[in-house]
Amino acid sequence: MFTIALIFLPFASVLIAQNTTMQHMGMDHKNGPLKKTGKTVYPVSGKIRTYYIAADEVAWDYVPGNTDAMTGKPFEGVEKLLTERGPTRIGKVYVKAIYREYTDSTFTKLKPRKPDEEYLGLLGPILRAEVGDVFHIVFKNNATKPYSMHPHGVFYEKPSEGAVYNKDNGEDSHDGNVVPPGGRCTYVWEIPERAGPGPNDASSVVWFYHSHVNEPKDVNAGLIGAMIITAKGKAKPDGTPKDVDREFVSLYTIFDENSSWYLDQNVRTYCGITNRDSMNKLESEVLRPDSILSLTKANKASSFLPVGFGGTNFRFAINGFSFGSMPMMTMKKGEKVRWYLLALGNAFNFHTPHWHGNVVLYNGQRTDVIALSPAQMAVADMVPDNVGIWMYHCHVDDHMEAGMMAMYQVLE
Repeated sequence: MFTIALIFLPFASVLIAQNTTMQHMGMDHKNGPLKKTGKTVYPVSGKIRTYYIAADEVAWDYVPGNTDAMTGKPFEGVEKLLTERGPTRIGKVYVKAIYREYTDSTFTKLKPRKPDEEYLGLLGPILRAEVGDVFHIVFKNNATKPYSMHPHGVFYEKPSEGAVYNKDNGEDSHDGNVVPPGGRCTYVWEIPERAGPGPNDASSVVWFYHSHVNEPKDVNAGLIGAMIITAKGKAKPDGTPKDVDREFVSLYTIFDENSSWYLDQNVRTYCGITNRDSMNKLESEVLRPDSILSLTKANKASSFLPVGFGGTNFRFAINGFSFGSMPMMTMKKGEKVRWYLLALGNAFNFHTPHWHGNVVLYNGQRTDVIALSPAQMAVADMVPDNVGIWMYHCHVDDHMEAGMMAMYQVLE
């Protein structure tokens, strides 16, 4: 039996279709929300935005190619330590889990990224909506660990929170909060006005989504993505803002592969070590005093950088790319370009994105450097006037030295 009720919420009116026979019937409802809630949310004034997203395990290369793209020279010094594979170093390729988009609920065909989106790297698909819309995220866990999808900013009920903690009188087993290997569910995330741009924002804002079963391990494994929400009436049909010509999303983070679910697997695969005692010995080098570079010209170090086994597993990256290996971000002179900036991770993830050659407008001020704290999300607008290929990097010296650098191009 279906009963339909019209509910007026502070941010929007929504129709709720209740199917009492669906409750507690399992995790997946094709093209719909969680069966456990028995509730479907339909937008009155907006659209249902459906995405098919899986957590997939991949071999991720932080530095595609064999040279430092910033210098055009072979790796040496710190770069070599962070890219060379050996008995005590994993190298530049790691097994990771990332969010990937599929074409439908069969999860048999990946939705290919456009060439100008390749720079997104290991970031999950960009989810787009306008205020008043509703996300239906059909999620499948193709990985070997339990994962979830937890959003920032949007409106969700408990079964669509995607996070594990002691709540609801001790119950933490909502379907969407722990999706086991091979499992699936559908998250329902509403986009009220408070999820969109505020009075002092531009026409669009950015929010994180990420796995939150064991958040530090999940994030360091690679399960991070971004949502872009545009103000009501200001989005094109595909969700992009009408007043912007081009958009770029940048995640600045130091991935701690020592804290990833896949450390042991990476050691076995890339170091050839299968003995647990030997693994423990390697992992103990995280805290060795001699695992820190000293301030000497011979080491070519401008600051303290870790180089022991544990130290080389800190990957300083933008969208999962290091040492200028990110595919080129390209724009044209005079275009309105919007940059969405993200930082996430441990206490060392304070970053300062810096653009050479051009400036941005951020919080009403012109600048070419923005400071980001862990889990901070920021939006900056640029109208490039300086043609050329320009450096784009974190301006914290040791982050830059460890590879947190990329490039962008302005065409005439």
